Parts: sequence; structure tokens; C-alpha cells
Amino acid sequence: MEKELRNYIVNDEKLKGGLLGLSICSLSSGEPLFEHNSKIRMHPASNMKLLTGVAALNVLGPAYRFETEIRADGSIIEGKLEGNLYLIGKGDPTLLIDDFDEFATKIKMQGIHTITGNIIGDDTWFDDVRLSHDLVWTDEQYYYGAQVSALTVSPNEDYDTGSVMIEVTPAATGEKPSFAAFPNTNYITIRNEAVTVSETVEDGLIIEREHGGNLITIKGKISYDSDPIKEWMAVWGASEYATAIFSQSLEKAGINWSGSVKQGSTPKEAGLLVSRSSIPLSELLVPFMKLSNNGIAEILVKEMGKESYGEGSWEKGLDILGKEMNKFRMDMGSMMIKDGSGISHSNLIPPKEIAQLLYEVQKKEWFPVFLHSLPVAGIEERMTGGTLRDRMKGRVVKAKTGTIEGVSTLAGYMDTSSGEQLIISIMVNNLLDEDTGKAIEDEIIEIIAAGHWKRSEL
Repeated sequence: MEKELRNYIVNDEKLKGGLLGLSICSLSSGEPLFEHNSKIRMHPASNMKLLTGVAALNVLGPAYRFETEIRADGSIIEGKLEGNLYLIGKGDPTLLIDDFDEFATKIKMQGIHTITGNIIGDDTWFDDVRLSHDLVWTDEQYYYGAQVSALTVSPNEDYDTGSVMIEVTPAATGEKPSFAAFPNTNYITIRNEAVTVSETVEDGLIIEREHGGNLITIKGKISYDSDPIKEWMAVWGASEYATAIFSQSLEKAGINWSGSVKQGSTPKEAGLLVSRSSIPLSELLVPFMKLSNNGIAEILVKEMGKESYGEGSWEKGLDILGKEMNKFRMDMGSMMIKDGSGISHSNLIPPKEIAQLLYEVQKKEWFPVFLHSLPVAGIEERMTGGTLRDRMKGRVVKAKTGTIEGVSTLAGYMDTSSGEQLIISIMVNNLLDEDTGKAIEDEIIEIIAAGHWKRSEL
């Protein structure tokens, strides 16, 4: 089998011009069994989330919950709040439109029907840097590149923070398709320039959001017999978006106000009206890792900075992440880390170091939580199989995937056909398309699963 893997690495045409890094270790001892370019720094893509998840479990703990508060700085007299109402975000990535509706209901239950002041969104729990420095600018219009804010809202239980879902449905041939947005909000503007056509077209519909604004344009072609097409678009101004959705919930509950809807900070004397705690980190890790959620990753980084240094910033969060990785005997001097999600093309980690982390993390009492969060190969249920639900069916693999342009990665745990338990870290860089990388990973897993191992370096 060792010879077979060597031959594959040397001869497979899909690898030509690409760069493969591979580290395979014993699960029980951490002993390297096969390595190829294992010490070469490579782009990890979303394998970076393994580091972020481990650090968050160690710093925040599996029981950690994010808080959201509604406060007021005035008196309530005969159904009227004489002052301002504050929506205070403290990093919770799980806030949904239904939660804002519940806030509004609870406020009304306290006898408030009118507010004489403003509706103010407070996102000062984190800093005001919304996009990571190395984010590709064309990615910031999509949900996976959404702005990172302490005050945010998601359109779904995948917790795609700071985004809105656009659904486009074909009409009769020659006519514009219909569209809908969820949530239905005037915070965004949609311009429909698309047309329904009789021929079958693939990827003919384009949905784009302008940079620096919230004009979303639908253009291109959609087949008349196509299923509705959905796209999750990031909004510009995640905090403002959340505050606008909150104001809609207040309006729906029959609460009116005299002032404006704006952003600001909450005075210390403001009294608490309503509070909400998120699901614990142990549960949040499931959509985070299974679905490879970038927004949750960056929120966890900033929250670690806030918890450890009192500053919710990438700088402080990544500093504490690096210190945590040292505890797991990772050689931080051999790598470069620029974010928590892996979307940056500046992140550089050797495959050997990821395998090292996956070995050391087994010693933690919360390891079962971490293991449970990893995608499981071939399991179709979304919150079990995650990003591996359509891959490697019949193989026992629990691993984190990673994909950015030109990069595909896979790292986690697997059993061979003979029952041997292994740690794997596969990194493929310099690809012309990511599907090729996934095919290479799947073929390597098949070779590993079928054979027996010896220590080897190619």
C-alpha cells in the first residue's frame, strides 16, 4: 500500500502542477506513518477552523453563551418610554428574525407602546473593523464574506450572519423572473434585469451586490423549467441591518417611536428590559464546523479577544489563538495566521502541524464535543454529514474540509478497512479548480483505507 500511495503521488495526472502536502499519523501515538511535503507551509482554507474551534473551546469553554440585551435610559409612564431604546449586541451569531419579534413582544408586555426617543443599535462590544484585512474584495458581497459585527442577524438557522436570502423563480419565456427576499426588508434594494428563457442554462443567473451599498442586481438568464434559485447575499452595514430588522419587529408589535433608528453606544445608567442567551458553544460548534461557517469563525476570534484582553478585535483574538495553539505543541513559528475562518490566502500552515493539533486535542475533556462537530463522510443528514455528506460513502471519516480558490484541504480522523485508526491532514494547493482537489483527497482516502502503513517520507 505504501508503494501504491507513492505511485499515486508521483503519477496521478490531476496532481501535475499542483502542490500536495500530506501527513498521516497513528491516532493512538501520534507517530508519523506517511509524510509528503508535511513541513511545507500551505494554505489551509477552512482547515483553519480546526484551530479556531479548539482555541474557542479552550478559552471560552463548551458551556459559553453569547448575550444580547435590550435596555432603556428613561422612565416608563402610562405606556410611554420617555427616552431611548437600545439593542445591545455582544457577538451572538445565532440571532434570528424570530428572536427580534420575541424581543418586541416582551417589550410590549412590559407596558411600552410608545417611545419618545430613538431606537439605537449598539455594536460596541467588538471593534468597528468589519472585514478581515485579507478578504478578497469580490467575496464581501456573499454570505461567506459578510461583515463581522457584535450586533448581527441571520436569515436562517445555519446562522449566516449579516446576510439576506434572495430567491428567484422563473416566469413565462421572455418575461422577467419573480423574486423574493428573506427577511423582507427595505434595508436592501433589488433591481431585476434577468429574463426567463426556453433553453436550458446552467449558472446563467447572476446575483450581485454593489460594493459599499445595498443595491442587489439580478441579471442573466434562468430556464423556464428551473427550480427556484437561491443566493445568500451579505449586506453592507451588518449592525445597521440588524437594527433595521429590530425596528420592523417593534413596528409589527404595534410599538411606535418619535425619534430615528440609528447606531450608538448605551449609557451606563440604562436599565435592562430584556435579555437573551444563545445556545452553548458546544451546540454552536455543529453548524460552525459541519457547514464551515465563516461568520461564526471570525466572531469566535473577536470574542476570544474580548474575553481575554477586553478588546474584541482580530489582533487580540488571533494573539490569544496563537498562544492557545502553543499549548497543543503546534510550532507557531512555522506558520502564518491572518483570520479565524481560513478565507485569507495569506494563512500558511504545514500539514504536519494540523496533524499535531488533531493528536493533542484528544487529551482535552471536551474532545467529544470537538469530534462531534466534524463532518461525517457519506451521511446525508446536513447537520451530521455537513460538507462531507456527498463524499467518501462507505468510509469511516470524520474530518474538516477546506476550499478557497486554488485550494482544497481535508483534515481529521479515519479508520482503515482493517480497523486501524489514523489522523490525516491532506492539503492540495495551486489548483486550477477545487473539484480536482476533492477528487485527489477522496482517492488518497481510498488508498489509505485499503492498506497497511509504515513510516515513510517521500
